[in-house]
Amino acid sequence: MRKMDWILVLALLPILAAGLVTMHSFTGNAVLFDKQLLWIIISFRVFFIVSALDVSILKRTDVLVGLFLFFSGLLLALFVVGTVAKGAQSWFDFGGISLQPSDMMKLVVVLLLAKYFSRRHVEIAHWRHIVISGIYALIPFGLVFLQPDFGSAIIIFLTWFGMVLVSGMSKKHLLMVVGVGAVIFAILWIFIFQQYQKARILNFLHPLADTQGTGYNAYQSTIAVGSGQILGKGVGYGTQSRLQFLPEYETDFIFSAYAEEWGFIGILLLFILYGIVFWRLLANALVGASNFEMLFGMGLAILFMSHFIINVGMNIGLMPVTGITLPFMSYGGSHLLTSFLGLGILMSMRRHSRTVHRDEMKNEFFGM
Repeated sequence: MRKMDWILVLALLPILAAGLVTMHSFTGNAVLFDKQLLWIIISFRVFFIVSALDVSILKRTDVLVGLFLFFSGLLLALFVVGTVAKGAQSWFDFGGISLQPSDMMKLVVVLLLAKYFSRRHVEIAHWRHIVISGIYALIPFGLVFLQPDFGSAIIIFLTWFGMVLVSGMSKKHLLMVVGVGAVIFAILWIFIFQQYQKARILNFLHPLADTQGTGYNAYQSTIAVGSGQILGKGVGYGTQSRLQFLPEYETDFIFSAYAEEWGFIGILLLFILYGIVFWRLLANALVGASNFEMLFGMGLAILFMSHFIINVGMNIGLMPVTGITLPFMSYGGSHLLTSFLGLGILMSMRRHSRTVHRDEMKNEFFGM
């Protein structure tokens, strides 16, 4: 308990509470509120249990490869026995409890890449390590994309890309990856993307072109955010969400629902809390006992930041609607449990942390 990062924990509590209050204010009953509260209790219990364990076993290559193959198998099984929700076959339904394996796979990808880069950080500038690590990320990316779950696939890509960046990619190789990404996107657009996925991207470029069709969700979310003005309409008085104009207000668009009720002041407070969370994640990463712990903490921060930026971006009309959850606020047990599991692993690593001089850290980690 002495090694627990209580600043991180205390910053998470009001974020969780904001999600619960926003959820409860839009439903005629408290079913979603009760379920989310139960998931929060379970997730916190997992967090404290994992924090007290020795997670050094996760440094073993055979363990990480086994986890990678296991969850890859689950992603494959979805195509046979998965439940279709929101147009994607991404869930296992266990009689009222739904689990999304892609959430856990994101955490496994962070662990696997942290292991790979920690062994090769000195020579990470060599292009072959970019290719090999890219293959590790490409397998779950492809399996998730084919569900189709475009949002989760993008998160996996951004996690890989971010971890490659902090590992020391050269500018030349960075430009090469961007070029390859552009070619892949062109191929996906021509041969792979479904019509509704193309419509979301086109609506991003022309958000008001079809406000009653493909652009309806984004249009209503921007109205909700703007109508909150400075102080908001008050808890429970969000008309866009209460009157069912705003879709998916407990999950994808919970930020818009929150912004309508709490206004600019509430948004500013929420951003400060998330800023504290990201700061503590990076602070814990930089005192990791080895490169593996440092890279894992960095990867976890990149994972949460990607979720946060994309979700807020699509809520205010700056990014396409991709079905990405807002960390610790959106309704759902899978992403909440996975998030706290990742934090628990980080806190366990914190028990073996070291104090790293800034210059030493730059020389060792970034190769400066």
